[in-house]
Amino acid sequence: MFRRVVRASKFRHVFGQAVKNDQCYDDIRVSRVTWDSSFCAVNPKFVAIIIEASGGGAFLVLPLLKTGRIDKAYPTVCGHTGPVLDIDWCPHNDHVIASGSEDCTVMVWQIPENGLVTPLAEPVVVLEGHSKRVGIVTWHPTARNVLMSAGCDNLIIIWNVGTGEAMIQLEDMHPDVIFSACWSRNGALICTACKDKKIRVIDPRKEKIVAEKDKAHDGARPMRAIFLADGNIFTTGFSRMSERQLALWNPKSMEEPISVHELDTSNGVLLPFYDADTNVVYLCGKGDSSIRYFEITDEAPFVHYLNTFSSKEPQRGMGYMPKRGLDVNKCEIARFYKLHERKCEPIIMTVPRKSDLFQDDLYPDTAGPDCAIEAEDWFDGKNGEPILISLKNGYVPGKNRDLKVVKKLDPRSGPFIGWERIKCAGPATGKIVEFGFINSAWHLPSDDPKHAFQDELFFFLIMPTLTLSSKKPREKTVAIHSPLFTGDETHLNICYFFVEWS
Repeated sequence: MFRRVVRASKFRHVFGQAVKNDQCYDDIRVSRVTWDSSFCAVNPKFVAIIIEASGGGAFLVLPLLKTGRIDKAYPTVCGHTGPVLDIDWCPHNDHVIASGSEDCTVMVWQIPENGLVTPLAEPVVVLEGHSKRVGIVTWHPTARNVLMSAGCDNLIIIWNVGTGEAMIQLEDMHPDVIFSACWSRNGALICTACKDKKIRVIDPRKEKIVAEKDKAHDGARPMRAIFLADGNIFTTGFSRMSERQLALWNPKSMEEPISVHELDTSNGVLLPFYDADTNVVYLCGKGDSSIRYFEITDEAPFVHYLNTFSSKEPQRGMGYMPKRGLDVNKCEIARFYKLHERKCEPIIMTVPRKSDLFQDDLYPDTAGPDCAIEAEDWFDGKNGEPILISLKNGYVPGKNRDLKVVKKLDPRSGPFIGWERIKCAGPATGKIVEFGFINSAWHLPSDDPKHAFQDELFFFLIMPTLTLSSKKPREKTVAIHSPLFTGDETHLNICYFFVEWS
């Protein structure tokens, strides 16, 4: 009788290979801050690395082709006043990156098309709401401009970056430090790992814990938890005997894990990186010199060890390239950016194939850069599955899109000077008592009934067509329609209003 000894898998022969020295990023002072994040974020255009910085926090953003020695004077993103703890590229815009810092803020940055030529100190938006350092930032996988942050104040905030608002605050759910937070594949749920040894599955819009498991791993050291494509949860942690463990859970039945494996007795936190298309999980231990990878299937024991990539130098952090940034012609199924003390070294994972044709079994359609739904739709309760793209002809990056932020302010907070189009945050009426440009101003009659407006209307919707006299002997007419100036548009960003709220 035939008995299969070795499990058949197309990923059994995956091998890792570090690139040559001239393709590394050298002379980078990688951050020494004691925080268990990856310190590196990658997308098809840029690699971002948190670095040591005096007098604040900073990170490098390098175009992928900018290899070799990086000059000490190379410009950085340097707006934080405390060390940067975590960074994450927006999945829907390869030029937008979020950062969390010890200064208790989250900042969102727009990177120029060809990278930085001068230091970038002005973010597109600053998100303030945490009272302690912010150690986790992660973008929603399918909704535009939705960002989750978690801080050492045990608080999770979900932001609408397009308006700069903290839309959801998950308080009193975590009694201790949050080690990790991860979105589900469609972004309907989040799962968290906490210092109290609990794994929680949370519906953020209902602000409700859907499932939780106490003592998912018995050890005291940090855990990690991520969602898989089928809705199961993969965790890494430590046993009571300080052995490193990995486990697979069904959130609908958390009493017992589907599978548990002991790995070794090292003390570095295992950072999981997941490929949803192939169901392969890569484990990178901080301080380790190896990357282990496992395939997750429906067959027992469910988590199957594949292989280990080993090197000599320990890793201080790790970046993981999205699938659309890989070279499909070389059967590359993963690429890591390993941080050493003074350099960043790309590591390529390849499936050996003889044919030069596109391997569609290795590259099923993958999540593309287009968002499925807008932020407002998601906050209203809608969900969207990732919009998939084919990699058969390679991925061609789209055109750079600027992130536009229109901040919402509460008009009832007092007098307001408006420098751009602003939405009202609540029901209110008011009258514009002064309107003008930078170099001159005109007073409007306070009894004009058209000055009143209500909730959710732009200021520009309620202004009448005005004939305004300047100090010069000529008239300037500004026709104001929804939602932009249609007359003299050059005044769009340099006009101001004084508003009295009733």
